[in-house]
Amino acid sequence: MATTVYAAANSTSMAATTAMLPRLPATTTTARCSALPNLPARSFSTSIKQVSGSKRSNLFQIKVSEDASSAPDANELFNDLKEKWDAVENKSTVIIYGGGAVVAVWLSSILIGAVNSVPLLPKVMELVGLGYSGWFVYRYLLFKSSRKELATDIESIKKKIAGTE
Repeated sequence: MATTVYAAANSTSMAATTAMLPRLPATTTTARCSALPNLPARSFSTSIKQVSGSKRSNLFQIKVSEDASSAPDANELFNDLKEKWDAVENKSTVIIYGGGAVVAVWLSSILIGAVNSVPLLPKVMELVGLGYSGWFVYRYLLFKSSRKELATDIESIKKKIAGTE
């Protein structure tokens, strides 16, 4: 049996809402036909607290308890970062690469904003992307031999990046 709870922000809107809804008998029987078995109810650690204000009708707040052990410790995180930073030999290169990455993200956001401001260009770019995606699926994913070719291409690129080739 299902129970529905309605909560309203104030008593006037509650009265207006109930005036528009049709009245149903207090006890209704409905026949259910289901081939699926009934599953047991899940147990959650929740508590419902009723809050009342001066001009507000009853509101419900649901609190869900959280497991405190799953939260990462800030000191542990900082210690790990400090250890990793101390292990880096060429700190100036890391700082330059990090700064370059921040500048690249900033410039790309400016570029994307400029492209979005042109009225027809975003739709054309979407069409180009859709066309390229269709071509890629046809060229590399549709047939078994082309999937093997794609896998070998990816493996060769991995080897080039890793420096093993």
